[in-house]
Amino acid sequence: MKNRRWLAGLLCLLLLPLFDAFSQTRPDALLEYRNGNYQRAVEICRDEIAANPGNLESHVVICWSLLSLNRYAEALGFARQGRNLSRYDARIIEILGEISYFEGRNSEALQYFQEYINLAPEGQRIDTVYYFLGEIYIRLGRFRHADIALSTAVHWTPGNAAWWTRLAYARENAGNLSQAITAYERALALNSQLADARRGLERTRQALGNP
Repeated sequence: MKNRRWLAGLLCLLLLPLFDAFSQTRPDALLEYRNGNYQRAVEICRDEIAANPGNLESHVVICWSLLSLNRYAEALGFARQGRNLSRYDARIIEILGEISYFEGRNSEALQYFQEYINLAPEGQRIDTVYYFLGEIYIRLGRFRHADIALSTAVHWTPGNAAWWTRLAYARENAGNLSQAITAYERALALNSQLADARRGLERTRQALGNP
């Protein structure tokens, strides 16, 4: 019995390097996505889903990759499959919101983003979700709502100059010129090359009679 245990242990030690080598060479879709190799990530995820249709992580990563490639119709199919696997996965719900946003379905996008906020009020994509909400409200001409959403977005990510510019634009259109100037100035402090922020600052200062 002791000899058998000893042989089994030796066999495990001998096979361990082979298992390590396999794990190191196995394609990593998430790593490819993070490195910007979106098409390669899509290919890996397709293989993983074909082998295991219940793999939720593969559905999430392929959706992220397809969104990065602007292939929204394909992403929608995988996102729906992912939601069938996990009805309340916040990542899938946020993905569905982004797809709806980019395809111009504003009401649907609002519903998904609100659901994401309810499920993950401090989720990894919470700043982006509030940014998208702000953009949707701007599209709809609801500038005070856009102000609230974009103010929350820059609260989470205060270093995003483009978001400060959009916040300033929302405030400007809501008639809140003094706070619009503050936001335009913040945007330019972060990135002095933003033409939209420069023009917006000049425009709001002139409207206040303070060129």
